[in-house]
Amino acid sequence: MDEEEELDEESPTPVGVKLGSTRTVLVQPQGNVVRTHETLTCLATYQDVLTGKRRAVYGEEAANEYPERVQFMLRSGLPEDDERAETAATFFNKFARANNVPEDSVVVYAIPTIDNERGLSNLAEVIEQSGIGSQLIRSYPESLCGSVPALGGGLNAIERIFIAINMGSTNLEACAYRRGEQLSGFSTGSVTGNEVDRWIANNVEEETQGRVNIDQTTAREYKEEHGDFNNFQPFTDIIQQPGGGTHEFTIERSVVDALDRYVDEAVNEIANEFLPQLANRYIKIYKQTLEEPIVLTGGMACIPGLVQEFEDRLSKELQHEVEVTAPEEPVTAAARGAQRIAQRFVEDDVY
Repeated sequence: MDEEEELDEESPTPVGVKLGSTRTVLVQPQGNVVRTHETLTCLATYQDVLTGKRRAVYGEEAANEYPERVQFMLRSGLPEDDERAETAATFFNKFARANNVPEDSVVVYAIPTIDNERGLSNLAEVIEQSGIGSQLIRSYPESLCGSVPALGGGLNAIERIFIAINMGSTNLEACAYRRGEQLSGFSTGSVTGNEVDRWIANNVEEETQGRVNIDQTTAREYKEEHGDFNNFQPFTDIIQQPGGGTHEFTIERSVVDALDRYVDEAVNEIANEFLPQLANRYIKIYKQTLEEPIVLTGGMACIPGLVQEFEDRLSKELQHEVEVTAPEEPVTAAARGAQRIAQRFVEDDVY
């Protein structure tokens, strides 16, 4: 993905980063364009048969070649212990080097809006010890970074008052922003993209009357490839049978039922938990934000038709018409927004 930009080659490189539980995205200028690089947030190690040394591969290569021992070290959203932090550091160092991120750079990275001091500290250490960002390293909330590409050019989002909802793999997060300031944050781990994957796997077993069991990776692939509120089409798949042979089956309801449940539960959390909390603390801001576009970010916002479905159901639940929007390519939006913030730091010599 390329975006035309005017870049000063003598200035530090402005870099945006999102280390996600499923995917990691890195955005930086290369030549006269801004490029977006993304990969799966995973690592696998193996023994070199010639030297006997342990080596590591990451991303899609690790997931495809070593499915039995690949590590998704940020499954909970953050590196919560030393082992996961070390694995995350190895992964990110390899990813940054592979994409030639310079040491002379200003790095802004997106962070989840959750109360996990150790995990956030470990994530900061992963970035700070990666050898990039020698000029400046800053973090901003993922939902704010993801809203930047959704609300016009430049950093228009930083000047506005609005609600952002991040529909991630490990958390559903919501926050009201007033010119970049977080006013009221909310996070739950009960309504997540990973939970949808579990629902799909369970639904497939039920729909096939117990003949088919799929893992969560396959369920996620079903969700990403076939999930669609606008025009879902039943699809077929084939599995190997124990003892030989194959079994072909058709999926009609498993994916759509899980997605339907997700939207219902997400609407319930926002309408009956987050918004009352916001209204109790900042009633004027609450009223104002409901008249502004609500921004959806995160991987679940990529499902075709989900944004409109969420808007319709939230409006019905609130008995008040609201507008919901999302950036193009929500999966990469947080890193792209972070890169715009880094670019502003470079332009204003704030480093």
